[in-house]
Amino acid sequence: MITKNNNNKNIIEHTDEKRQKGVKKESNEMYDFDTVQIYVILHLKKAGVDYAKMMAKLTGLQLEEINKAISGLVELGILERDSGSAIKKSKARFKKAHEVHKHHTYYRLTRKGTIFARKIDIDWLREYFRRVAGNDVMPAILELSQKGKLESKREFEEELRELGFLTEKGRRTKFFQAFCYVSGLDSSEA
Repeated sequence: MITKNNNNKNIIEHTDEKRQKGVKKESNEMYDFDTVQIYVILHLKKAGVDYAKMMAKLTGLQLEEINKAISGLVELGILERDSGSAIKKSKARFKKAHEVHKHHTYYRLTRKGTIFARKIDIDWLREYFRRVAGNDVMPAILELSQKGKLESKREFEEELRELGFLTEKGRRTKFFQAFCYVSGLDSSEA
């Protein structure tokens, strides 16, 4: 809204300029996560709440790696500790029992984390992996998720190993399988 007063006009233009800078900054920072952090966000989006030891068990990663990812995400305001002494299956969708008493520190997405997790789709992941690996490795990731090994996209083996997706023998890792499950890359529509 532009008014006749020049002072107000300058303030409005300044505000719009700040808003545009903020959008550019946010879009660059949206990709400043490591692959384990992206997994944790997607896992909690799907699970509701969970604890680090379970995520480590599902991925085959070291507990320290998961804890480091969680700490970084808590610091950024993406995750928070879940309070209470018991948890119902409706809240923790991966639990088998109707109600579980907590013996671990459970985490959940904050509102900011939930909004961010909604943005992570196949196109977001394609751009994320392009920025992280420096190439468009998404075709190789999709081939690995569907066939279990690389056949035609062998030039991306090193990048996939660095992401923790490929073993030395060229097979997909447990972490990669878990990542595909929570991100939806294992479905035929990806």
